[in-house]
Amino acid sequence: MLLLNVSACADNVEPSEPSTPGRAEISRTLPVLYIETENHEPIVSKEKYLNATYRLDAMGIEGVSSIGTEGEPLQMQIRGRGHSSWKGNKKPYKIKFAKKTAILGMAKNKHWALLKPTENTVAGLQLGKLMGMAWTPSCRPIEVVLNGDYIGLYFLTETIRIDDNRVNIYEQQDLETDPALIKGGWLVEVDNYKDECQITIPENSRWNLTLRYHSPENLSPAQLQWLTDEFNDINKAIYSEDKSSTDWEKYIDVESIARFFILQEVMDNPDGFHGSFYLHKDLKDNSKWIAGPIWDLTCYNRDKTDYTFRMKAHYGFTPHWIGEIIRYESFCETVASVWSEIYPKKLSEIYDYIDETVLPLDKAWRNDCARWNDDPTQTAARRALRIKSALRRNVEWFNTHLPPAH
Repeated sequence: MLLLNVSACADNVEPSEPSTPGRAEISRTLPVLYIETENHEPIVSKEKYLNATYRLDAMGIEGVSSIGTEGEPLQMQIRGRGHSSWKGNKKPYKIKFAKKTAILGMAKNKHWALLKPTENTVAGLQLGKLMGMAWTPSCRPIEVVLNGDYIGLYFLTETIRIDDNRVNIYEQQDLETDPALIKGGWLVEVDNYKDECQITIPENSRWNLTLRYHSPENLSPAQLQWLTDEFNDINKAIYSEDKSSTDWEKYIDVESIARFFILQEVMDNPDGFHGSFYLHKDLKDNSKWIAGPIWDLTCYNRDKTDYTFRMKAHYGFTPHWIGEIIRYESFCETVASVWSEIYPKKLSEIYDYIDETVLPLDKAWRNDCARWNDDPTQTAARRALRIKSALRRNVEWFNTHLPPAH
């Protein structure tokens, strides 16, 4: 994450007049993204994009470049996004620039998300980078003014999609029929919401596996059949009674799933292996399914007494695959190998990073709390301390509870 020099600010920016539920203004400590929808139409849909314009005011912050001007804003589109997060007063958004644009030090792309800020996002995404995941989204803190209304602090975040600068794999075409091209170029998500672009198949005798295909989006009968057969075969291999079998490794990259598992446990993420569980597969020879990218990480912030995925009765979620995979000796050995690579030195870098990233957001977070009538005691310092304390507990617990090889 770009660490902004918050001591510099602009003096010629008029704060917007916010609407209900609270009154607040820009903090002048972060870049400000100004968005105007066509005819100031409200954003009420997660499916329909609205035409809009935008400009980014760097607010005089060192190392940040403004984009567009008040007199010459740039074209974009915007819609709502999220599931439970969309139900709150403060909304998350999906935005699409008219052309690929590099912004706040992140690589060029059209597609971005405006996410409600949490210390979990800061920690989780950086942990993904420290742990060497294939690709992890970046995010940057900004404040947003929508149709003249200050709507608070957001994280402008790279979205998960196939692209040279993101999930860098072959992109399979919609409605493909060539068998040679169907076997790769997939981006899918194990999900816990009913949605379009999904298949649902039995995972075992107790629950189903729901898989959302993000790319391609429109499947030919041949693509649909291939994807269904592929994951039926994966389920069969994972649930083999012979835990010395290596059949499941023909489909899934063991190291990627080990890194994904460690990250979920260090974060103590109740959604891990349940929702926002992405996988991708390239078209190269002998390509396997890679776990990730990571997305939507939370931290339960408890005294950890067991693997997160085993807390099914408490959380009320279904931990797809991992309960079986952890019974394989090859997986346990890979987890131990990855852990020795990242613990303690690599993981220890997260604590300073949290302070450097979260603490400068104090004024913006206070204004955001005022805007949305949130708890004003949840200062940046408290947020940083909370996630650092949780991570220290989780890291040390995991270090003494590595899954045993059987």
